[in-house]
Parts: sequence; structure tokens; C-alpha cells
Amino acid sequence: MNDQNPTKHRNESTPELPTTARLTRIRKTAVDFGWPAALQAVAHGAASRLVFFRVLKCIQVSEVDPRYLAIDPRFQHGFLDEASLRRLGEDPRYDLSPQFLDAALAKGDQCYGILDGDRLASFGWYSAVPTQISDDLRFCFDRRHVYMYKGFTDPAYRGQRLHALGMTSALQRFLDRGAAGLVSYVDATNFDSLRSCYRMGYTDVGQIYYLRAGGHYWIHADAGCRKLGVSLEALPDAAA
Repeated sequence: MNDQNPTKHRNESTPELPTTARLTRIRKTAVDFGWPAALQAVAHGAASRLVFFRVLKCIQVSEVDPRYLAIDPRFQHGFLDEASLRRLGEDPRYDLSPQFLDAALAKGDQCYGILDGDRLASFGWYSAVPTQISDDLRFCFDRRHVYMYKGFTDPAYRGQRLHALGMTSALQRFLDRGAAGLVSYVDATNFDSLRSCYRMGYTDVGQIYYLRAGGHYWIHADAGCRKLGVSLEALPDAAA
């Protein structure tokens, strides 16, 4: 759950990792998460070299962990208003372009931020409606939930668990409004991000499998995802 897009299409301009680098990554995954996880990553990588193929692990959290409600008083935190977002968007490190802000704010999305004075230390975006996650895919979910996306922590503030603190505070506010909880997704082989999410209290919902071949998408959401209304939708021009 970071600001990288796991649905970004791979193309011939994307360099392949050298063999030694791939082997190093496989060994590291095996050491950190076990050989089943390493073999899963290898299988997904091999499939992706034949066709555009991804597996997304969908996750949810519906209970507040009180350990993550105590934010250092030197930080200010809360939902950011449009004027603040427009001002912060002038700094390219936050990747909050005018086009992104126009689209997100138009559909009512909100950004929960943690600030150190005028500096934005960490933030996450939240949406109550289906949200486009790439040029040709939309993430859909049960409207009782809120979709958490585009999480970011300034490198100077990493290691302080600000993302978990901000997300938990936002979750508390959405629960107070009557939401059932937060829902999100992580690439199934991004084991570091998954470990971080589980630490924050997220639990598995299910998996979405999708591939693109011949200009068309094949998308399958498993039973756990369907139960929660979680799915991917190819946009009308996806085959263009």
C-alpha cells in the first residue's frame, strides 16, 4: 500500500533484471518469507514474461488497534482541505498533480495527512466510490467500506510508523461515520508491504487474478473478494 502502481503495464522498454539480481532477490525472499513465497514470486514472474499477468491480494481492516492512535504531539494530523492539498501539490515529491487532485476531489475522496509544521510527513487517500487504479482498470468494492490508496511517507520520517498511525486515525473517523472498515490491495508478491499491512491489523479478503492478452482482459475475483464486493473492472477503452 504505497504510491507505486502495481497495475502498471510492463513493456519492452522496461529492462529485465540481470540473472544474478533475480537470484539475489529470490534468495532474499526465501530467507525473509520462506521458500513457498519465493517460488510463488518466481511463478508469477515467469507468467508475467509471457503475458501481462498479476495477482492482487485484497485486504481489509475493521477494528482500531489502540497502539496506533497515539501520535506524537509534535505532529498535526487530520483530513486536509483543498487549499492545503493544492499548496502541498506544488512539491513534486508528493505526486499530487493538479490533474490527480481535480479527479480525486471531484468524486469526494479525502486525504488524511500528518504534518510536521508545514512539511507533509505522511498521508493516505480514502475513497467511498469505485476508483481508477490505472489507465484501463477500476477497483470496485462494497460501498459499506472505504478504499485506502496512495499511501506515502516522506523518507525522512520512515521508521516511525506514521503510515500506520495515520491510517488508524482515519479508520477511527470512518467507523464513527458508520463505515464497516477499510479495504485495499497489495501485489501478492510484495511480501514486505503485506507484512506491514498485517502488522497494522489488516486481514486477507481474497485474491484477484487478471491478465491482458490480445488487447483484452481476463479478470477473476475469488469467493472471498466476491463476498465483499471487491473486484476489478476493465474500462470501456481498455482494449484500445
